Amino acid sequence: MSENLISSELFGPLTSYGPKFLSRTTPKKQKLPKKTNIHGIKILGTGMKTGSVTVENSMLKDCGYDSDWIIQRTGIKSRCHVAPGEATSDMAIAAARECLANAGVDASEIDLIVVATMSPDHPTPSTACIVQAALGCDSALAFDVNAACSGFVYSMVMASQFVKTGCCHNALVIGSETLTVWMDREDRKTFPLFGDGAGAALISADPNEKPSNDQPSGILAYKLGSDGKLGDSLVIPGGGSRQPISHDVVDQRQQYLQMDGRTVFKWAVKMIPKIVDETLGYANVKLEDVDLFIPHQANIRIIDAAVESLGIDRGKVFVNLDKYGNTSAASIPMALHEAVMQGRVKPGSNVLMVGFGAGLTWGSCLFRW
Repeated sequence: MSENLISSELFGPLTSYGPKFLSRTTPKKQKLPKKTNIHGIKILGTGMKTGSVTVENSMLKDCGYDSDWIIQRTGIKSRCHVAPGEATSDMAIAAARECLANAGVDASEIDLIVVATMSPDHPTPSTACIVQAALGCDSALAFDVNAACSGFVYSMVMASQFVKTGCCHNALVIGSETLTVWMDREDRKTFPLFGDGAGAALISADPNEKPSNDQPSGILAYKLGSDGKLGDSLVIPGGGSRQPISHDVVDQRQQYLQMDGRTVFKWAVKMIPKIVDETLGYANVKLEDVDLFIPHQANIRIIDAAVESLGIDRGKVFVNLDKYGNTSAASIPMALHEAVMQGRVKPGSNVLMVGFGAGLTWGSCLFRW
């Protein structure tokens, strides 16, 4: 039997498979609506750990820093630094253990660990794998996420999707940073801003999904985004494949973080109200129905400007940067843990978290407790 005969008998005349046929049968590409919520999850517990050394503003006087200037420009009164020998994983492990204890969950029940960090122990292995080994979560999937100060929100949304789809049961999400190793003591614009710390949250499925008030639990809405065109405004130039560590890189101090503070400030002040409005719109929730607003703890002037622009009740805004400074991916989970410990988060509370930072990246998450 010839090839043409086979084609003709099975599929009809070959001439029918021309452009007209294809245009008639090929489905049009449709833009699917975005899913912006992840209902049916809950946070079982939280924990945190800071660097072991508390550094008050007055202790920076010998380095040429004025305490009143730091407070006026940033709102920071102190920050925590790691002690010699401490690393990002050490704080992550301590925060994770407190989180598991508060949740009443054994480490053997964890099947996913996500560590948000821009300051890992090593380029490889991931900090998450180091945490996994220390906790004894032998079967847990573990990986790092680098979205800088937005990292915890990114990781929380990602882990929640794993849990919601049934791929994992208990997900440990940690934001942990040792930023002081990336700070240049000679750069007065950046060195006093940053601190070291870690915060953790344990995410699991909510079997009830709808609590007594008949409202869905979990992430009511989220918004993640990035703008790589502004990446150079907050960057560590040296130490990667673009500029591997060398004598020249070190001599030029390219291994330290460099920040265009004015550009980042203007961007953050404009961006925060925008993504808050979008997130609340996705969730069909009014601003007055938000019980607690936890912004990334970067700078009190950024937070004040966003609060004023939004018109949110200042009493609903959580701030602890005066004690810890900017801890990047750790700032939101550390603030969340302290808010929980202070009783500011209760069942049914609407907690709005907003991160923004290097990349540039941003992430918002409205979570119903």
